[in-house]
Amino acid sequence: MTSPSLSNLVRQPVLFGFDNSYARLPERFYSRTNPVPVAAPRLIKINVELAHKLGLNPEALASAEGIEILSGNQVATGSEPIALAYAGHQFGHFVPQLGDGRANLLGEVVGCDASRYDIQLKGSGPTPFSRRGDGRAALGPVLREYIVSEAMHSLGVPTTRALAAVTTGEEVFRESVLPGAVLTRVAASHLRVGTFQYFAARNDVEGLQILADYAIGRHYPEAAQAKQPYQTLLKSVVGRQARLIAQWTLLGFIHGVMNTDNSSIFGETIDYGPCAFMEAYDPDKVFSSIDRQGRYSYSNQPHAAHWNLTRLAEALLPILEQEAGSQEAALASAYEALETFATQYETTRLTGLRHKLGLFTEQEGDEALAQDLLDRMAANRADFTLTFRRLCDAAAQPHGDAGVRNLFADPAAFDAWAAGWRRRLEAEPLSGEARTAAMRLANPAFIPRNHVVEAALDAAIERQDFQPFEELLSVTSHPYEDRPHLERYATPARPEESVTQTFCGT
Repeated sequence: MTSPSLSNLVRQPVLFGFDNSYARLPERFYSRTNPVPVAAPRLIKINVELAHKLGLNPEALASAEGIEILSGNQVATGSEPIALAYAGHQFGHFVPQLGDGRANLLGEVVGCDASRYDIQLKGSGPTPFSRRGDGRAALGPVLREYIVSEAMHSLGVPTTRALAAVTTGEEVFRESVLPGAVLTRVAASHLRVGTFQYFAARNDVEGLQILADYAIGRHYPEAAQAKQPYQTLLKSVVGRQARLIAQWTLLGFIHGVMNTDNSSIFGETIDYGPCAFMEAYDPDKVFSSIDRQGRYSYSNQPHAAHWNLTRLAEALLPILEQEAGSQEAALASAYEALETFATQYETTRLTGLRHKLGLFTEQEGDEALAQDLLDRMAANRADFTLTFRRLCDAAAQPHGDAGVRNLFADPAAFDAWAAGWRRRLEAEPLSGEARTAAMRLANPAFIPRNHVVEAALDAAIERQDFQPFEELLSVTSHPYEDRPHLERYATPARPEESVTQTFCGT
C-alpha cells in the first residue's frame, strides 16, 4: 500500500521538531493522554507534498518507526499528546463538555512558510472526553476526510489537511463491523467556537481571557494592537467564517454538520463527516443522515454560520464587557462585529458568481442575472459543477451553448437566460479566449463526486484495493485542468449510482 518512492530500505529518523504552545497553557484546557496502541498498523498514504511543506521527511514518515508514530503505537520525540477540551451546540442543543473523544494532538510544528500547524491523530483511541465511545475511526470516514479535505485544498478553500492514513489491523463496530484506521490531520489550529463556549459555560473568565489572548497571538496578532483587541478578534473570526461559507456555496459544497464544535476560529473547513458536493442544483439539499430538519442544508449554511458566530459573541461577552466598560457597551460591541457577516458573505459570494459567469466588472443587475440562472438550474435539475464549467466554453462562442443546454430538463430555460447573459458579456473588456481562461480558474472541472468517492471507499473496505482512492486523489489534485481522458470523474451519477445520504462515521 505504500508508494514505491517511499522506500523503507534506508532507515530515516522521524524528526518533527515539535514546539507545543497549546500544551503550555493551563491544564484545564486539555487532558494529557497518549494514543492507544493498535494491533497491526499498515500505511495507506503519506501526503508527500504536505510533508515537505511542514519541513518533514516523507521517507521517514513511511518508515517502520514513522508508521508506529502515525498509528499511535509510539510517541514521537518532542510530542506532548493531549486531548483538547471544548463544548458545543450540536444541532442547536448545547453540550457543556465534548472535547477530543477520539483524537490526540501530538504537537505543533512550524512549517517552511513560518506558519504554525497542529498535527493530530484522529481515531487514536478513547480519551477522558470519549463519553463511552470507543475512540476509534473506521476506514471509510478516514479515507473520505483524506479525499475531500485534499480536494478542498486544491480548490483553493481554507481547510484542514491530511498528512497520512494508516489501517490499524483492528475492527470497529458501527452499524456493521468495519476495518479501523487512523488519520493524521494538519490544521492551523484546533480552536473552535466550542472551545470558547467551554470556558464561558463554567464562568471561567480567566480561562476565557487566556484563550482569547492565545487566539490573538497565534491567529490575529494585528488585534493585539487594536483599541479593542477582543472585539477585533471577534470581527476577524466573523470575516473569515463569512468568506469561507461563501466559498463553499460557490462550489456546491455541503458540510453537513455545522455544529459550534465544528466551527474553526481560524476560518478553516474542519471535521469532514457527512459532507458532500451537490450534483443537481437544489438550494434545500441535505446529505447528512442525521440532519432531518435541514438545519445544515446547502442554502442554510450562511445562516448556520452566523448563528454559530452569535454563540461565540455570547461566550466572549465577559471579556468584551471588561474591554468596553459596561454590559450595554459589550453587547453593542458584539452586535457591531456580527453585523459585518452579511456584507462580507454577500460580497465574496457575488464576486465569485461574477467570475463564474465571466464578469470581471461590476454592474447593478449582476446578482439578479446570477440568481436567475440558479433558479432555472434548480427547476431543471442541472448539474451545478458541469453547468458552470461548460459556461466557460459557451462564453467564448455561442456554439458552446449546446453543452450547457443539454444539462437542463427544458433546454429553452437556458436559452432564455443565455440571451441576457450574452448582452451582459458585451460590456466586458476581455476577449472570448481570455474570458474562458479566467472562468476556468473559477469553475472546476473535477470535484470529488459522491458516487466516485463511495466507489473508492467500497474498494478499500471490501477488497483492500486502494487504487481507486489513489486515482481519485490524483484527479482532484488538479481540479481546474481539462483532462479529456478522465470524463468519468466529471460525469454525474446515473440513477442507480446516486448517493442521497452520507454518514458521520463516529
